[in-house]
This record gives sequence, structure tokens and C-alpha cells, in this order.
Amino acid sequence: MHCLKGLRRAKQGLLQLVKMQRSPPEVEPRRFWPGRRRLFLCPAGLRHQPTPTEASVGPVMMDKALFRRCVGNNIMLLANAFKGKFIIPNFADFTQQMDKMYESAYQEEAGQVADFIPQLAKFSPELWGVSLCTVDGQRHSAGDTKVPFCLQSCVKPLAYAVALHHLGTERTHQFVGKEPSGFRFNKLSLNDQDKPHNPMVNAGAIVISSLIKPNLNKAERFDFVMEFLKRMAGMENVGFSNATFQSERETGDRNYAIGYYLKEKKCFPENTDMTAALDFYFQLCSIEVTCESGSVMAATLANGGICPITGERVLSTEAVRNTLSLMHSCGMYDFSGEFAFHVGLPAKSGVSGAVLLVVPNVMGVMCWSPPLDRSGNSVRGIHFCQELVSRFNFHNYDNLRHFTKKYDPRRTSHYDQNKSLVNLMFAAHSGDVSSLRRFALSSVNMEQQDYDSRTALHVAAAEGDAQSCSLSQKSPFSLPRTSCLPGHVEAVIFLTNTCKVNPNIRDRWGNTPLDDALQFGHEVVVSVLKEYL
Repeated sequence: MHCLKGLRRAKQGLLQLVKMQRSPPEVEPRRFWPGRRRLFLCPAGLRHQPTPTEASVGPVMMDKALFRRCVGNNIMLLANAFKGKFIIPNFADFTQQMDKMYESAYQEEAGQVADFIPQLAKFSPELWGVSLCTVDGQRHSAGDTKVPFCLQSCVKPLAYAVALHHLGTERTHQFVGKEPSGFRFNKLSLNDQDKPHNPMVNAGAIVISSLIKPNLNKAERFDFVMEFLKRMAGMENVGFSNATFQSERETGDRNYAIGYYLKEKKCFPENTDMTAALDFYFQLCSIEVTCESGSVMAATLANGGICPITGERVLSTEAVRNTLSLMHSCGMYDFSGEFAFHVGLPAKSGVSGAVLLVVPNVMGVMCWSPPLDRSGNSVRGIHFCQELVSRFNFHNYDNLRHFTKKYDPRRTSHYDQNKSLVNLMFAAHSGDVSSLRRFALSSVNMEQQDYDSRTALHVAAAEGDAQSCSLSQKSPFSLPRTSCLPGHVEAVIFLTNTCKVNPNIRDRWGNTPLDDALQFGHEVVVSVLKEYL
């Protein structure tokens, strides 16, 4: 498997294709998978090209025209890969932390495997897998991530998103509400308008099932949703468990009771076949994914409806926004409020042991472990989500001012330093002494230099005073507060007298702050600097 690591000049303008094994870790096949559908099509196409015979250049060759055709559709993807500009720049360190969290959650031995659906009871409680996919297509997996399992209730937000995408918000919510119910997910209850409380409880999901392509026959409706989910998963593993479907039908008395209750209250659209809607709902719950394909579905939601593997827009932005909103408030059964409080991210759980977690604009995660707590959520999945937010600032409100700062994997190692430098230079440029004082009290290095080797003192001295005026005869630091003494003079005084910034530092042109003040004719600043020297 190959990737364009770089171009080397060769005889006759030929360019060599460099093997993926020599690429940086961020673009290894295991960590960087968009090529399965996009990037890897490029080198695959080269097999149909004639190979040159010149041995000195290498086995796989391309000229400029072929190179352009090969990477044209993915040039930004390739550029971001090799410049380290993905959403998580230091992906290797991030995945090390993910592996530690995986091992920590694996130590959890509480919970019981669901037994009210016979097919679910057959899974081993030892199974535990976690996969993630970022909005740039970075991938990582740990544990039993290739074992298929049924989505169960994790399909509810996906079916809701499909309904929103095709019917719109107004039409969809004529039949289902938006509020948490406060009851068990399978309770026979409606809101005060005789509608299911939300699409994340069984009653709401059954109604949503009746809204999806009602004009098609049963087989066509199922194929339609399956194709939709496959596109969300980047055409990866999405299957169907007929055994689970049959088991659901045989043991679904509560859901049949809910269906008849909905029919009595006229919750379905006109001419809806309630039994057919229930069968369709059971089919959707029996759709199988793996942690790996499920993480791509979650990443499609995190990416605003665009699959990060194929680059295809699958869902409208409105459908994604509304789906994430209800996942955040109603997605974790009776634990939804606790989860929103402690984790603060949209998620949906299922009794198969799955937890579909979305970090908006960053990544999607699929956790799976069959043992459930009393609320019906995966014990290990909940543990993993809580630890994820405890380590990284992914909680919705972790970015509040004056809040304890957690590690942000989206930032580069130089982000904070560069931000500090930029803020310092802007304060000096505008003569904002209050900000300069705040930086000094925060232990910011007041002598740090920009790309031109200029300090904040250089910038303040170059801006200087608005007009020439004389200093008090006593001392250059006892300045009369008149309109001719702007903040830049006070900034120079603060940087020299209080912060003790070295006035002899030279920039890339060999100038000191005094040289800049002399060059721009700022007499007051010149006097201050000469007195300080």
C-alpha cells in the first residue's frame, strides 16, 4: 500500500511514489483511512499505467499529469496529512491515552448482559471494544472492534436523522415531541399533546419508523435505510441479524402494547399499518455494525452530515443539529440527565451494550460491551465516556472562562505559546497597559520574541507617542497625564521599569527598541529609554 509522501526530482521529469511505510505515523493506513474510499484509489489506479524501465528512478513512476490526476480530488487531504493539520495533530499521543482509558474501563466487572432478548443473552460479558474516527478520517481501535453486534436503540437517532433529512423538522415533529419523558424508555406514555415524548424512546422510534418512506413496500423501505446507514458508515460493515429480528418479534409484547396504544391515540400518520411499522422498527433494531463502522457513523454526525471516509454529504446540517440536540437531552435512557451533567456530549446507548458518542466537530466514538447497568447502559461504555471527558476538554462547557483547563488534543504543542505571544504583541501595539500588567502577573515571559525577533518593547517603542511633548524634569517615569501622552509611553515605562525587559535585544534588522523610537521620531519614548539605559 502506498501514499504520496513526497516528490523527488528525477530524470525526464519523473516523480517517484514513496511507500506508506516511510510516511509519518499520522498517515499510516491504520490511523488514516479516508483512502479506503478516496485516497487509496489513487495508487490502485496506477496498476493500469505503463511502468517505465529506467531502473535508476524506481519501480512506480508518474509524470506531472498523472500525479495531478491521481491526487487532484484529495489535495487538501494530503496537504493536511503531511503538514500535521488534522483535527488532532498529535494523534499518536492521543491514542495512547485512549488505550489507557480502554484498559481502565476493562477492569469494570459490574453489570448484567441483557436477557430479555434471547439473542443478546448469548454474548460474552468479556467482550469490550472501542473505535474512534475523527472528522478528518483518523482512526483508532482497541479490543473487540470487529465483532458484529446489533444497534438496538442506537439506531433511533439514525432513523430520526433519516426522517428529518427527507421530511424536514416541521413534518417530523407533527408526530413526535422533543422533551425528555422522565419515564422508562419502554413505558406506555405520551405527552400532553398525545404524542410520544421524543424519538429516543420506543414509542417515538416506532412512530418515526412509520414516517420513513411509507409509500414503499417493506423490502424497499428496509433497503432504503440500510443504504443510508452504509453511506453514513463509509460503506463499511453494516449487516442484519435475522435471528435477532425474529427474537424481537417473539418477545416484543411491550412494544406491541405500545403500538396499539399509539394506534388508539391516533399517533400514526393516516393509513399507517401499525403491525408493519412495528416489524420495520424491529428490523432497524436488528441492524448489525462493528465498533469500527459504528464509529464512522458517529463521525458523520460529528462532521455535520459529511462522511469523513468518503467525503459524501449524507445528512443535512439541520438534521444533524436536531439529532445531536435530542441525543444530548434524551439519549441515555433514565441516565440522560446524569450523562449530560457529567459528560456533556451527545450520545445514544442500546441494550446490546453499545454507546454511540459524538464529539461535535472532532470525532465519533463507538463503545461496545454487553454488561449493562440498571438503566440499560453499558457499564464499561459509561466508564470510558466519563474518563474521556475527565482527561480532555470535550465537555460542552469546558471552554468557559476561568474554568480549570484540561488538555485539548486539538491544539498543537505551540498553540498556547503562540496565542500568548500574539496577545502580548497586540497589547503592546495598542498601548494597553492593563493587559500588559495582567500578562506580567500571569507569569508570561515579557521578553518573548516574534518571528522578526521583536519584543513587546520593540512594538511599543515603534508605536511611540502620538505627538512630541516634553517630560517632567524630575524623572522620565513621572509623566503628566495629558492628551499628548498616550498609552504607548506608559507601556514602554511599564515594560522597562516594572517588567525589566532588556532594552538591548536586537530584532532581525539589528535594531533595538531605542533605534525604532529614534527612527519614527518618538521623542518621549526616546527619553524614557535613554533614562532607563
